[in-house]
Amino acid sequence: QVQLVETGGGLVQAGDSLRLACAASGDAFSFLTMAWFRQAPGKEREFVGASISWSSGRTFFADSVKGRFTMSRDNAKKMLYLQMSSLKPEDTAAYYCAATTKSYFSDTYYSQIRPYDYWGQGTQVTVSS
Repeated sequence: QVQLVETGGGLVQAGDSLRLACAASGDAFSFLTMAWFRQAPGKEREFVGASISWSSGRTFFADSVKGRFTMSRDNAKKMLYLQMSSLKPEDTAAYYCAATTKSYFSDTYYSQIRPYDYWGQGTQVTVSS
């Protein structure tokens, strides 16, 4: 069983940076493909980015955040990070960390909600204009 806890959300101004963290419990963190999703009020949960465990932690991102967000993981500490820069008001959302043990699927697959077995409770990011 894996438990995920996100921290680091807050209220920032447009153009600012913010780093979110996701702490995982349980074994075999290094074998988990990890992802960040976000959900704005009244909208569906959407993919932000993922770190593919079986591909040396390779990351990929949604077009909406590409070039502004980066992701890193520390397998020894069982931590996943999302570094967000040049934040925009449209980045305002609850951000969720997710994990899956499913391996060897495509990036398209991992950008969907259904592969992920474990979810955190979310952390709110609000970007003011």
